[in-house]
Amino acid sequence: MRVFLKRVLTQTILRTKSTNNSSSKKYSDYQLAKAYRILLILIKRAWKDFFLITIGIFSAAFGFKGFLLTNNFIDGGATGISLLISAVTEIPLPLLIIVVNIPFVLMGYKIVSTKFAIKTALAIAGLALVLATVTFPNVTNDNLLVAVFGGFFLGAGIGFAVRGGAVIDGTEVLAIYLSRKIGSTIGDLIIVINVVIFSAAAYFLGMEIALYSMITYLSASKTLDFIVEGIDEYIGVTIIATNSDEIRQMIIDKMGRGVTVYNGKKGYGKQGETIHTDILYTVVTRLELNRLSLEIEKIEPSAFIVMNSVKDTKGGMIKKRPLH
Repeated sequence: MRVFLKRVLTQTILRTKSTNNSSSKKYSDYQLAKAYRILLILIKRAWKDFFLITIGIFSAAFGFKGFLLTNNFIDGGATGISLLISAVTEIPLPLLIIVVNIPFVLMGYKIVSTKFAIKTALAIAGLALVLATVTFPNVTNDNLLVAVFGGFFLGAGIGFAVRGGAVIDGTEVLAIYLSRKIGSTIGDLIIVINVVIFSAAAYFLGMEIALYSMITYLSASKTLDFIVEGIDEYIGVTIIATNSDEIRQMIIDKMGRGVTVYNGKKGYGKQGETIHTDILYTVVTRLELNRLSLEIEKIEPSAFIVMNSVKDTKGGMIKKRPLH
């Protein structure tokens, strides 16, 4: 291994694993090879995050300048606050994007991580720079098309930034912070924040623009969910059955999915049963759920099945989502 690369590894990857002087410590070929693999993974992830955040910046900027700005429509969250202030005071939007999000970046530093705060600050600065320097065509003046597609591109931009490990709208950071302070759910707090924003829009910009802006927000939020969570919805399935071994084999052979087996004990009755049973757990996509239920019914119609939504998965015998 080249001397320069070895020095890089000892001063970065291997240095974090030892409190001793890394430059003088001798490392085996296996340790250096493992550190090199970790370094490649980090570089690959950094480029992937950079690519996703860049796409997000340009998509959000296109939503702003190609649709929303020329019609004074707003969105929810920090971007909505920036758009509303810009429409009322004529302060340049790029400046407002930075100023409004500064408190959220500081909150992200305190409650999430330093890395998250740095990436978020760079993403917001990049969005402001693109808004200030890049020209986008005004696509349409039809209010409904502006509301729907402006929200679509804005939501896609926020979603790609989230996939890259940053945010260009800090409202969720504020919601996380407040939820820890007052005990409310994040979803409820986001609703309250947006009610205030759209009420202010109705007062300053008029009821019609406020109503169209709500369509923009709904379009953006649905697009954001689609980008972040993907097209597939994963379902976690817990199965308790007498013929658990046959069902386990079916999941592996016919469904092509992995399965986890837990050791359990039946609990009905006054004292509980002492008979042990195997509990199966697997994850399938929403489209595969009907087939799984049918195959289980063929084996044991009385099997007890519990299904719950799974936000995301990684590894195992399941299809990966795009851009994950």
